[in-house]
Amino acid sequence: MANHATAPVSPHLQIWRWTVTMAASIFQRVTGVAQYFGAILLTIWLASAAMGDQAFNTVQSLFASPLGTIVLFGYSWSISFHLINGLRFLFWDAGYGFKIKTANLTGWLAFGGSIILTAIIWAVVILTGGGS
Repeated sequence: MANHATAPVSPHLQIWRWTVTMAASIFQRVTGVAQYFGAILLTIWLASAAMGDQAFNTVQSLFASPLGTIVLFGYSWSISFHLINGLRFLFWDAGYGFKIKTANLTGWLAFGGSIILTAIIWAVVILTGGGS
């Protein structure tokens, strides 16, 4: 019987070198899952509006709490990253951007662009008095 402890195995995370393209791919999947939870939050918010002032005010106060604000901030970053990185994947689907230098650059742009877009969204929210 073969000794499976010494048998070759596929590359393991301990020997992989993390790259921006790997991180962007993983985050694309993670933010995709986050969209489902965000859709549930949006549904709760819309349902509370349909249920009347008391229900709506309760949900609004939860979303305006410090924890709720952190969740909404994270959700807005999730949407921003998924959008920008999704555009990157769309270019890949069209056959562009596969050179290593380009793939790395666009990966970094997806992370940086999503942070900038999220900051702009929240600046507008704060400057227009959103949520108050």
